[in-house]
Amino acid sequence: MAKIIVNNFVSLDGVIQSPGGPDEDTSNGFKWGGWVAPHWDDLMNETMGASMQKPYDLLLGRRTYEIFAAHWPYRQNDPIAEKFNSIRKYAVSGKQVELNWKGSILITGDVAAQLQQLKSQPGPDLLVFGSGKLVQTLLANNLVDILQVWTFPVTIGKGKRLFAEGTQPGNWKVTDSRVSTTGVVIASYEPAGEIKLAAIAPEAPSEAELERRERHAVE
Repeated sequence: MAKIIVNNFVSLDGVIQSPGGPDEDTSNGFKWGGWVAPHWDDLMNETMGASMQKPYDLLLGRRTYEIFAAHWPYRQNDPIAEKFNSIRKYAVSGKQVELNWKGSILITGDVAAQLQQLKSQPGPDLLVFGSGKLVQTLLANNLVDILQVWTFPVTIGKGKRLFAEGTQPGNWKVTDSRVSTTGVVIASYEPAGEIKLAAIAPEAPSEAELERRERHAVE
């Protein structure tokens, strides 16, 4: 059974827009593109390489697919480009679009059902990069098997965010974590069941606390 593995570069304030370059995604007047490269180091190269060593196909939202399709087929003497160009690329879109990148397959309509069926079939894992809207769909339908978040020590302010539309309540188990020499926190998570709740201070509440609760309950 194939796993869906999400990789996302995120700023401290949750922005995922245009990490790779100034012109990658300038929608809504975004002018901070290229915020990843100044923080890249050898450990990050090693981590990314390890995540891409096993067989995989790409699963991308339409906008990220278009960014990739306009870049990777034109790269020369690049191992990543050679890999991307040779594997399947599943592009998720809310409408019919033409896919010109060789090996591309369009997923539209009931996306969640199609991805669930794709996961149940024999085949390589599906790697997701960027694709903010697609990630929301995956999370809402419990389709993410591994969530790898690269948190960069930068705040951007405005921009598209990883959890802009919220997500399902639940626990996540940290399966791996490391910190680059530039302060990037790379953490991998796997779903770990329903969210657990408990009070930090389980002792009996004070009269002041009881009054506070009653006051806020009617506001």
